[in-house]
Amino acid sequence: MIDITYDFQTDTPPGKDPDSYSKTMKEYHRLLWSKKLPNGEDMKLEGDKSGYYLRWNDFYFGSDSIIISFRYNDKLMDQVKKEVPDYDAFMKDLFHRSYTVGGTILFPMHRMSLNQRRGMHPRIRDRFDLTLECIRKFYRGEENPLSKGLEVDRSFFDLFVDFKGYVNFFFLNDCVSADYSKVNCWCGDLTFTRNAFPQNMDEYWKFLQHQWDFLDNRNQRIKEYAKANNL
Repeated sequence: MIDITYDFQTDTPPGKDPDSYSKTMKEYHRLLWSKKLPNGEDMKLEGDKSGYYLRWNDFYFGSDSIIISFRYNDKLMDQVKKEVPDYDAFMKDLFHRSYTVGGTILFPMHRMSLNQRRGMHPRIRDRFDLTLECIRKFYRGEENPLSKGLEVDRSFFDLFVDFKGYVNFFFLNDCVSADYSKVNCWCGDLTFTRNAFPQNMDEYWKFLQHQWDFLDNRNQRIKEYAKANNL
């Protein structure tokens, strides 16, 4: 049975990335996303012995984290250290929670893939709310900071037919409005007019709380699906 509390760091070699090295995470991805697609096809994921993570037909996938800490932003982390009594314990708990199944997702895997582009772009900074807004705009044919990367993977996004299909397939409902017309912003705004980093500690704590709410709700959706499908 898929365990939504399982920390993928548990079976990851020290110093390695769970997205690449956790066998449990890989198996959870294989089980969860091997199902009927919105376009009517059945996706049956399998491991690939040539070095790829998971594959189906001509699609190759890699795992990526949804939950982030901005730990490489030294200026921001200096402020966090002043506000939390035990910074190391704070970060340990953050990673423990973020490396559960609800904090991960699959993206197509190739050079300059979407997960790379969203991490590098100053208007995205790996934020999933902003990434999802780019995906929403892409389905509507609107320009966005990740347009080029999304266009490269158009055949992947076509599998889900539309934004609603993509959201429902990956249990992302708690990051969008009930009618799928809007993405919930976790801090700042969704206009892509500023650097995506939280600009102050109020924004940082607000961002984290929205992340945790989303993570908890998504984990519950995954738990219910797994139970209903004996995963």
